[in-house]
Amino acid sequence: MNKNTIIGLVLIFGIFIGYSYLVSPSKEQLMQQKRKSDSIYLATEAKRESDIKAVARDRAISMANQKEKVLSTGKKLDSLTVLRLTMKDALGAFANSSVGKDTTYSIENDVFKLNISSLGGKISTVVLKDYRTWDQRPLELMHKDSLQFGLSFFSNNRIINTNKLYFQPFWPDAKNTGQPLLRVAGNDSVRLGMRLYMAASDTTIDPEKYIEYVYTVKGNEYMLRYSVKFVNMTDFIDPATKYLVLNWNDNLIRQEKSVNMERMTTGLFYKYAEDKVDNLSEAKDEEKVLKNERLKWVSFKQQFFTSTLIADDFFSDPKLRSATLPGGNHYLKSMAVEVGIPFIPSENKAVSMSMYFGPNKYYGLKKYHQDLEKQIPLGWGFFLMAWINIYAVIPVFTFFGNFGWNYGIIILILTIILKTILFPIAFKTYKSSAKMRVLKPEIDELNKKFPKKEDAMKKQSATMELYKKAGVNPMAGCIPLLLQMPILIAMFRFFPSSIELRQQAFLWAKDLSSYDSIYTFPGGFSIPYYGDHISLFALLMTISSVIYTRINDQMMGSQQSQMPGMKTMMYLMPVMFLFWFNDYSSGLSYYYLLANLLTFAQIYIIRATIDEKKLHLQIEANKKKTIKKSGFQKRLEDMAKKRGYPAKK
Repeated sequence: MNKNTIIGLVLIFGIFIGYSYLVSPSKEQLMQQKRKSDSIYLATEAKRESDIKAVARDRAISMANQKEKVLSTGKKLDSLTVLRLTMKDALGAFANSSVGKDTTYSIENDVFKLNISSLGGKISTVVLKDYRTWDQRPLELMHKDSLQFGLSFFSNNRIINTNKLYFQPFWPDAKNTGQPLLRVAGNDSVRLGMRLYMAASDTTIDPEKYIEYVYTVKGNEYMLRYSVKFVNMTDFIDPATKYLVLNWNDNLIRQEKSVNMERMTTGLFYKYAEDKVDNLSEAKDEEKVLKNERLKWVSFKQQFFTSTLIADDFFSDPKLRSATLPGGNHYLKSMAVEVGIPFIPSENKAVSMSMYFGPNKYYGLKKYHQDLEKQIPLGWGFFLMAWINIYAVIPVFTFFGNFGWNYGIIILILTIILKTILFPIAFKTYKSSAKMRVLKPEIDELNKKFPKKEDAMKKQSATMELYKKAGVNPMAGCIPLLLQMPILIAMFRFFPSSIELRQQAFLWAKDLSSYDSIYTFPGGFSIPYYGDHISLFALLMTISSVIYTRINDQMMGSQQSQMPGMKTMMYLMPVMFLFWFNDYSSGLSYYYLLANLLTFAQIYIIRATIDEKKLHLQIEANKKKTIKKSGFQKRLEDMAKKRGYPAKK
């Protein structure tokens, strides 16, 4: 790769960036795209509820006729009673529960506050008490404005969905009766129930026939129990019913500084019953229908938090959907789950589940023994990366984090530990590089002796013979790189998803889990593929990587000189990484910077301990020894013979 080639590559890269900037949409075009996206989103949401709206339209005339019939009786009825009577044709015995007031009841423990709505009897809001959003607002993991949660089933040829019906509260623990806010702490627990009563008449309910939800919350847990019970409902539920359909739809709320990074790490995860954890694509919209499959749990997972529904038994025939919400930065993605819950109408038996609303902490999720921790991207696809994170990184973070140490210092300690473990390999690598430098004059002589391309095999054979006699392994420089790659990739996966780093400040970085910015471009200006700000940690990491490449080039000597194309690529890679890491976790850039700086220190120490003159004498002594030909050497010579070259003596 000559000078002209390098200039050409730089020009192509510059043209690519310039072209991307020129074709990037203007503010007016972005607004048009946003309006178009919003309209698509609204159309999608409308389609999702098309069945419900279609039923409503079909019943509108019947309801109007029913209302007219009620009014024609001449009885004086209040407006709510009239409305209930008009809904009777559509909802049957559930008509009385179609009208009511949406009242909120709350349960607060050590870690979260739940709001439970009488409309649908569902958890409508979850606020995590120990966390705040990136702009210091209360962290709402779910909010009623975008949430749908309810059971669907057949009742006398009608489709009933509890999401839009009004429940009435009850308190299983008599001491709490009537309290709209229940508080619990420590190992204590508290229960709150919601009941959907059947109609006894046009204006009264039957207190012996109802659907019951009970929420059981422990004082110090993010996990809660949720049970569903049908009491004396055999007259209202189709006797052939084997499954209830649970619908759970939610638009996930933005919590973090980098909305792009948060979207990239937000997805719908699920675990097959007695099997592996899987997920829908986090990079694109996806929908799956897992016919005849059983799931243990489903989860709406964000970058650092998750909302999970766990079956005591299993969920059947799941339908799963994940879609990115266009326009704006308030919501991330829309998630939708439809699953079957095993059910026998003739039994007054509770169907129990668990719900988890909390942080993605490895040990916190692992203690439930449900593989919930596999939602955290620790490199599960390759055992070595997962082991590095599980048995090295997380324990170091946890141990020193318990002392309240700054995570910038903890990352430094982690880097020192890893570099210390790898030091013997680094020493052998440098020693091998020193041998290569000592041999460089002889390698240059071989290059002069075999200048033609057709002599490449001869030169290769002679070079390998020289290495063999000198006791040099030309591949030694690749070994540390191969060993460090799993570590580098493991860090790449762990740091952006480490909740330990979330909103942890160090030096100029305000949040080690997100990008640091020392300068933001004015007027909304943004460089394509780079961003609208300058990350100092990413910049320092890039500079140190270029310096390391230079030092490594000098260390490798003749070996690198035989691969000029690779040499150029090694210099271009740090510059390319600058564009990626500018919007990435500043903690990760800081780690890579520390790794490079400690490598420089190691090289300085090793250089002081290796005498290249003595090394040269040792190599000369090795040359005088009789070396048995290796199988690789013999194959090279056999290939040379076939090409008509004389064998080495």
